[in-house]
Amino acid sequence: MSTPYSTSGAVPVSYQRGAADTGPRITRIETFCTPLIGFVRVTAEDGTQGWGQVSTYNSDLTSEILHRQVAPWALGRGMDALEAVIAEIPLREHKFPGTYLRRAMAGLDTAVWDWRGKALGKPVAELLGGSSGTVRAYASSMRRDITPEAEAERMQRLRDAHGFDAFKVRVGAECGQDRDEWDGRTEAIIPTIRKALGPDVALLVDGNSGFSPARAIEVGRMLEANGYEHFEEPCPYWEQEQTLEVTRALNIDVAGGEQDCDLQHWKRMIDNRVVDIIQPDILYLGGMVRSMDVARMGHAAGLACTPHAANLSLVTLFTMHLLRAVPNPGRYLEFSIEGDDYYPWQRELFVNDPYQITEGQAHVTDAPGWGVEICPEWLSKSTYKCSEDEQ
Repeated sequence: MSTPYSTSGAVPVSYQRGAADTGPRITRIETFCTPLIGFVRVTAEDGTQGWGQVSTYNSDLTSEILHRQVAPWALGRGMDALEAVIAEIPLREHKFPGTYLRRAMAGLDTAVWDWRGKALGKPVAELLGGSSGTVRAYASSMRRDITPEAEAERMQRLRDAHGFDAFKVRVGAECGQDRDEWDGRTEAIIPTIRKALGPDVALLVDGNSGFSPARAIEVGRMLEANGYEHFEEPCPYWEQEQTLEVTRALNIDVAGGEQDCDLQHWKRMIDNRVVDIIQPDILYLGGMVRSMDVARMGHAAGLACTPHAANLSLVTLFTMHLLRAVPNPGRYLEFSIEGDDYYPWQRELFVNDPYQITEGQAHVTDAPGWGVEICPEWLSKSTYKCSEDEQ
């Protein structure tokens, strides 16, 4: 474990604690991470704490960015100043506009929301203007290395065991430039899944930036003919004009946005109606404050919000709370069906498992904050770092 280091004096006077920072101030920000996942703990001056998470994947790098480029702007500020701090960090760190800074900001943001919920004895969903309760989930496959027949069989098992009535599978190859995972897989899996699950279930697909507009439209026609209702990221996500071409050509809802972390990019996407369904990822985007901003922008434009949540770290729990609070929730929660064989790092993260699907529904607890406890044994094996305010 590394020793704590001080960021005292790193924040210019104009951005230090002021009259608006009336709540307990943040005195410590700690990270517990592996290369794949990183948890964050914030501590207030009275000793109370909250837990959050930086984004998965390269979480060790993201945690270092949190200590260097996020903590200096947050330490000494009030817990009630989170919204101001989250708005200020991209300005103070304007030379670093990319994804890593936002993934680090998410760790601070989500930990403070947990602190706020615990301080008030309320779930985060309620603090955001919603409530606890259930959210309809869709069983989300992450796999392309599976035959259509084998995918259909496991979807049937999930339907029978947990009551799922909505499912998402993968088509094409990730960033595949019109290549398939193997020849003919896309043409095979679309009708195979529909036939296996029947006419009444909701079916979705994810293209993962795999197609040109022409090929995406061709695949979209197949999806429409087989009664699918959601076509996610059909074209390279960074090529908005390509996605817009597909959206205008198809009747099926086109979804996207999971990779996007720039609010101006989101504004252009929504203003131009590039997609029919917006899919912010809370941890890629920078936390709950910014995700609620994107959801509200979408709501003003009449677009539903079905966030991206591709694993069973805390991101899916955050998304469950968000869906109970946004004014324009989509029809489902994305719920990864990949277990320890696919994501072995998901094992034993929590003392109390927040992910139980009953009759196709996930339940948002009314426990304070996120309503979850990180497993002490996991924390003891992680890499630890601490930033403290010594003023």
